[in-house]
Amino acid sequence: MIRVAVTNPNTTASMTEGIARAARAAAAPDVEILAGQSAQGPEAIEGPFDGALAVPGMLAQMRRAEVDGAGAHVIACFDDTGLDAARACLSAPVVGIGEAGMHIAALLGHRFAVVTTLSRSVPVISDNVRRYGFAERCSAVLASDIPVLALHDPATGAGDVISQHIEQALKQGAEAIVLGCAGMTDFARALEHRHGVPVIEGVGAAVGLASQLARQGAQTSRVGVWARPTRLSLLD
Repeated sequence: MIRVAVTNPNTTASMTEGIARAARAAAAPDVEILAGQSAQGPEAIEGPFDGALAVPGMLAQMRRAEVDGAGAHVIACFDDTGLDAARACLSAPVVGIGEAGMHIAALLGHRFAVVTTLSRSVPVISDNVRRYGFAERCSAVLASDIPVLALHDPATGAGDVISQHIEQALKQGAEAIVLGCAGMTDFARALEHRHGVPVIEGVGAAVGLASQLARQGAQTSRVGVWARPTRLSLLD
């Protein structure tokens, strides 16, 4: 049995539960999902300030999951919060749902767009698009301006708002859509049916990639930026 740790970097239990459901739905029969969340940090990650506060608690949780036998890790925040730090300090491979979602989208459409939550997350995601090499493939990063913790509040009409942004993205040349928040996972299939294009949710994409890495016994490169830190004791 392969164990994949899926860590929510924020401290909201309801989000962790939703992420866990999506992860288990995407997992192969030989994959056990170890779902967890930070014990300290922000309730939601909506921009770089929240992301910075989330990293220590997230890394501590991921290190605990590795003690429990995780053969690969998923960071369940579309900003890929703390991804470089996690790859450096953990023994098993680490996949961020943002990077995973973009890779899968690029396999299913020549150009893709990202629809996320708040506008202040757009620069973070746009920077990641360029870093991951998708600047020529990503037609837009659009913000629904619905806070993370309000996505499932019926009063926000989040599904319809996201759908409107997908329509805008398709007019701008997108052929596939990436949902830019782990909290949007439950909307993916309905939106895909509604618009007739691939709609990728990053949790499932990341679980698939992380499972394959664990199955192959893959290891993160220790040459360069992800070399093992010399001060890991600071996390204990």
